[in-house]
Amino acid sequence: MSGIAGLVGESNTSLAEDAVNKMVNALVRRGPDAEGVEVWSVAVLGHRQLSIYDLGDSGRQPLLSPDGDVGVVFDGAIYNFQDLRRDLISRGYEFKTNAHPEVLIHGYLEWGLDRLVARLKGMFSFALWDNCARRLFLVRDRLGVKPLLYSYHKGKLAFASTIRALRAGGFAQEIDEQALTEYLEFGFVTDERTIYQGIAKVPAATIVEWSNGSIRRREYWSTPAVSTSGFPAFEEAVDETERLLLNAVERCLQADVAIGALLRGGIDASLVCWAISKLGGDVKALTVGTADDPGGETAVARAVAEALKVDQRVIQLAADEMPDVSELVKAYGEPFACASSLGMLMVAKAVKESTTILLIGDGSDDVFLGYPEHLNFWRAERLARTLPASAATLWASVRSMFPDSGLLRRVRSFADYTTGGLGAAACVRDGLPMYSKNGLLGDRLARTRVTQRAMPWSIESARQLLSDFLVYDRRMRFVGEYMTKVDGATMYHAVEARSPFLDQDLWWFASTLPFDVRLKGGQLKAVLKEIVRRRIGEQFINEQESGFDIPVNRWIVDKWRDRVRETFNESYLAGEGWINSNAVLGILDLSIQRGEAPTQLWYLFVLELWLRSERDETTSNVQRYKQKYKMASKEREIRRAVSR
Repeated sequence: MSGIAGLVGESNTSLAEDAVNKMVNALVRRGPDAEGVEVWSVAVLGHRQLSIYDLGDSGRQPLLSPDGDVGVVFDGAIYNFQDLRRDLISRGYEFKTNAHPEVLIHGYLEWGLDRLVARLKGMFSFALWDNCARRLFLVRDRLGVKPLLYSYHKGKLAFASTIRALRAGGFAQEIDEQALTEYLEFGFVTDERTIYQGIAKVPAATIVEWSNGSIRRREYWSTPAVSTSGFPAFEEAVDETERLLLNAVERCLQADVAIGALLRGGIDASLVCWAISKLGGDVKALTVGTADDPGGETAVARAVAEALKVDQRVIQLAADEMPDVSELVKAYGEPFACASSLGMLMVAKAVKESTTILLIGDGSDDVFLGYPEHLNFWRAERLARTLPASAATLWASVRSMFPDSGLLRRVRSFADYTTGGLGAAACVRDGLPMYSKNGLLGDRLARTRVTQRAMPWSIESARQLLSDFLVYDRRMRFVGEYMTKVDGATMYHAVEARSPFLDQDLWWFASTLPFDVRLKGGQLKAVLKEIVRRRIGEQFINEQESGFDIPVNRWIVDKWRDRVRETFNESYLAGEGWINSNAVLGILDLSIQRGEAPTQLWYLFVLELWLRSERDETTSNVQRYKQKYKMASKEREIRRAVSR
């Protein structure tokens, strides 16, 4: 794990190097162990390193080809590094390090960029500069586990691991109103936008190529469609999933530093620990709990560890230890209101003393179908296939008779899915309508909309709802929220998180499994639960992880109430015309009476703290620049006095 940055197309190397140094300095938490910058005539690459492999100086980046014409900066892990290394050695290439980026350099020279990327297995983002060809390649892994952003303007391209680094380098423009609207709808900014104009995210499974001042993007991989013929029976699917999971875990165990596995109460982490035990890995199971939770996830995790006979360490947090909302703002460069990220930040901080690499179970719900909406959408899809097209018209004529709250809201939503498909599913959240209904938005946002709510409703979409939703969700929530949550929280504390369920071979296979296999008997994650039943114990198949849930909706009106009120009494958002602070304070008062705040108030609170942090950082940067300028002026005066 690392932080990467760079700039190409700037002929003034002094300016370019200064900008890259600023970006590298902003990435220090992602890579606290070392830094490096390499300069060519029209390109500068920078790197911050978290040492995982080749812990000596030889593994430091940027890493260069023997002639210095090809350079690379890399973030992540290539799990088939050793296989590629052996292949390239057999072709005559000499390796001077055990660092993963050297495979990229020799592989690029042997196969070219596209054929190289097709061979890579792992999670990564990297930039490769070919000085002879005057080309830069930005590459992001297949599922978007590792972040990579860029700014392209007037033929120049700057890139970095975080938006905050690009901003430090001077490449961010004004806040993007549409991105801000997306945040208010979802609690995160999707991968299609960034919070600042002039900056874009490299999409998952995408190569961005810069050449002679022009750029082009191309996708190099896509998730396969669900198999409709020749698919395996349930037992065969379970056997193959087990084999692929063992292979995935084995790949994740490669490192030159201590590895831990996060063991919680759910089946995903339990399966990862089972695979480690099966493989004979020397890995400690880490459980993070609180002293006041003796019968919760900690107790289940202990039972799993005993069943697997694995070495476990329970890291106790103080019962009164509170998540730090200010840390949430610092860890994520864009406004990010995923409440469970507060818990993930606490876990990453707690395990840092024990491990540098943490194996986790993330991703299984998304591909093996573990969320309740997966089952609802599958049932709606099957029902829609039995209905005539006129059913949509009939439902539209009576829909207003069903309330949009209470128990009947579920009936109404299910009927929407059955006749409206993905368009209906995208509108089920309260989102922007709640802000508008309560007058919470200021003039700058009063007329904004999100495109996701404009998707058409149709019974044709309903007949393939779950398939459509999985494609949609991978571009939205999966990358924008789930992958962002884990990377931001763990890298803030210099911990590398690895999830075997994000292994591309396992993901590919699971994606092709028919829904009636993955949801056999109406059971979420049926395939994985069967492995748990076989290998760990029947009693563990229905255990659920809490997801690091933090009750922010209650804490806003309780533990954080005074801070929230004070914050919105002197609101930066209101001062810049984004919100109506009086209306927000009114919602806060109503929420205090009810004992719980709406999610949208939490989103606004995080956004307010984020904006304050950004504005304060700008002021600090200006002050630091002025101080640096004063010191430089004094040095010049001293030199002149000495020369006289």
